[in-house]
Amino acid sequence: MKDFEGKMLCLDRADINTDEIIPAKYLTEISKSALKPHLLEDLVLDGFDPKADLEDVRVIVARENFGCGSSREHAPWALEVNGINVVIAPSFARIFRQNMFNCGMMAIELPEDKVQALFELGAGNKAQLCIDVENETLTATDGSGKELKLEFPISQFDKTLVKTGGWVEFADKNY
Repeated sequence: MKDFEGKMLCLDRADINTDEIIPAKYLTEISKSALKPHLLEDLVLDGFDPKADLEDVRVIVARENFGCGSSREHAPWALEVNGINVVIAPSFARIFRQNMFNCGMMAIELPEDKVQALFELGAGNKAQLCIDVENETLTATDGSGKELKLEFPISQFDKTLVKTGGWVEFADKNY
């Protein structure tokens, strides 16, 4: 099972698409590691610098419809190779969401008010987040002692994919 805790980055925008997660010009790369330096390089967001802002990030929190656009597995791969195994948003593009779970990663859907609470907690860029997959809870802290605990829904099958490391590992174990 992957690691689901660490520094949280809030990207305050809806409809972040797969071309912004990993630009199409890199889809010919033959290894995940070749994608690493290009994560979110085309994302236009005031004050966002992917080279500086992604350092040590393990969790992304964003607005609705994260991962829309092309149905490419490269988008979750680019996150994964950068150590980002969790994305939290009010909603995801269906294929992106399933690609995350297929890679043993987590796409956590929370209501907008809960996502807003995470944004408020993460405003100082020192927020940390820890996921308890088994109990379907997350705990976010802001570095000054403020803490936010939330429950999240996950299907039993998606939980199994996460716990086994993804679809390939699940298939190897069960078929």
